[in-house]
Amino acid sequence: MSSASWWKYPLRIIQPNMQVRDTDQIDPQRLARQLKEMHANTVVFNVGGIYAWYRSEVPYHHINEYLPENRDLLEEMITAFHKEGLRFVARYDFSKADDYVYQKRPEWFVRDTNGEPEIIGAKRPGNWSLLMSTCINTGYRNEELAVPVLKESLSRYDIDGVFFNNPGTITCQCGSCRDKYKAMFGKEMPEQRAEYDRSWWSVCMRHNIELLNDAIKSVRHDVPVLGYYNLFNERLADRKAGTDLLCTEPQNVLSQGHQNIPEFWKPALSIKLGRSRAEEAAPLGIVHSCPGMDWRHTGLPPADYAFWLAQIPAYGGQIWHSLTGVPDTIRDKRILKTVTEHNRKEAKLAGEMHGAESLAGIALLWRSGKSTEGWADGLVNRQVPFDIIPEENAELEVLKRYRVVIVPEHYPVGADVLSRWRSYVEQGGRLIVEGRLSGGDKEQLAELLGIQPRVTISERLAASYLRFEGVDNPLQKGMEDTELIPHRGHVVYCKPAAGSRVLATLVPPFSPLESVGAPPERASMSVERTDIPLAVQHDKGSGSVLYLPFSLSELIDEFKLGEHYQLLDNIVDMTAGKERLMRVTPITGLQATLYRNGDALLLHLVNGTGRRPLTNAVPLHNIEVRLSRSLLPNTASVAGMLENGELPFTVNEEELVFMLPKIDVWEMIKII
Repeated sequence: MSSASWWKYPLRIIQPNMQVRDTDQIDPQRLARQLKEMHANTVVFNVGGIYAWYRSEVPYHHINEYLPENRDLLEEMITAFHKEGLRFVARYDFSKADDYVYQKRPEWFVRDTNGEPEIIGAKRPGNWSLLMSTCINTGYRNEELAVPVLKESLSRYDIDGVFFNNPGTITCQCGSCRDKYKAMFGKEMPEQRAEYDRSWWSVCMRHNIELLNDAIKSVRHDVPVLGYYNLFNERLADRKAGTDLLCTEPQNVLSQGHQNIPEFWKPALSIKLGRSRAEEAAPLGIVHSCPGMDWRHTGLPPADYAFWLAQIPAYGGQIWHSLTGVPDTIRDKRILKTVTEHNRKEAKLAGEMHGAESLAGIALLWRSGKSTEGWADGLVNRQVPFDIIPEENAELEVLKRYRVVIVPEHYPVGADVLSRWRSYVEQGGRLIVEGRLSGGDKEQLAELLGIQPRVTISERLAASYLRFEGVDNPLQKGMEDTELIPHRGHVVYCKPAAGSRVLATLVPPFSPLESVGAPPERASMSVERTDIPLAVQHDKGSGSVLYLPFSLSELIDEFKLGEHYQLLDNIVDMTAGKERLMRVTPITGLQATLYRNGDALLLHLVNGTGRRPLTNAVPLHNIEVRLSRSLLPNTASVAGMLENGELPFTVNEEELVFMLPKIDVWEMIKII
């Protein structure tokens, strides 16, 4: 592997977030051996920004006052890491600086609407200087300090890669930001953040990272830049610009309380989004070992930690562990065991997954919000392989790669988008469209959806139901003993166009919420059936559209009822038909992803069943997997690579079938 391409191969990164006061506890040779024994092949370590971990000569670059005298600790660490075969990625954080820098160069810092700076840690106990937020559009984070620091450190040390911590745009009302905002958008910067143009933060970050990347490449053209993206930031192209390798940070923040626990699919979706724009290497998933930054000196519950980590490789990403300190200073030694065991598994599968391509017949058009997250939750919980397509990437040729494309509620529909959808359907695609959409020609959209153009949006309904219509209704599969399932939310009141089939209708509320419970003898429905559709099927060209004039995704996101999951599964079955690639025993909390690498199929199963945060892994037994024969017509073997070994299987005309005896946390099954 050449030095210029090392980052294109499987990575297992450990980042010891070293506390400056523990600097004297670093033994470079010992640390390098420890990280190698934990199966890391790359290390991220502090170099510059808030603290310089070397004797910097750049003015206002604060040197770590705990560095040893008469030694170059940074050089010793890099040498020790390289001796053990570990790559060294330099971490810089230019988002903050000491208050003494503010006193010298106040024009570099963030200002609020009153012109006051943003102070970090004003009430922090102990003998610490204040930190103050720096503005992304001023000299500190650009030509006056950041660029000289990068050039100095890259010229002085054998650095393999660069990572910028906290690279985002902090809301700022300084003169530089106001001038740039007016130049970009032709109007004055609003005082309220909610009124800003949505692109402001991403564009500012893009300009900054591109400048810093140019400075890096001017010194060392072979050094890659590792750049952040966020699951809930829709301008992924801006995040990708100026970086060579994408990374994301799906933190498992448990310290916010059980009512606010992160969704169990957060790492999965984060990696899926990154893979949609990854080019030369799979995205990196940064997982902190702690249950929140306020509890950063202890570890996540090991079972929940292992489950969270497993999602990164299972969804085609690369792991990046973020630890508080080095092994000798970490107080919770459970962390070291969990990281080591996870890395051992990743190392075992690295060759199998390198270059693997996702196998998903279904795509979800991505817009951050409940309407998209509910679909993702349902697809994950029903073990349906799917890909994410960001709005900027949803061209016709991309859509045509998938048998089924899901359009969540509130998705923006311009003329070009509508034209692409029509072409996709006419050429054989299956489109699932949900609820209220934004913009677009109403008559043309209605024609595509199979409804009449005139529609009305209801008030928010409660105590309402979805009724299945007709015999042998494919949406009712598995729910034949009930004609009603719960509904709540807005409905697009519409009428089906000629030739469309109505599969479900609305049963309106039988009572306002304040009187649904008493008295029970008045609980009868005043209207038991309407002709208001909640599911309309419309064939067009060689394909079809299924329109849901309500938000199934919000029902899943809010209530997580089995009926709503089953309805989603039935929708996938009906639209994908015989081209559905995989069926797995449906278990809430079990995740499944499918890849092809050469002649092999690779199936990952990740077990997250149980009430989170998980205190123990809850083993699952006898999971049936059915794979379409179209994926691999001639199968010779099926084997679990982590937990199960060789597995018996059967083959019929349509499917390959096998049973997984047991899964604790994570299994990858190789089928050849």
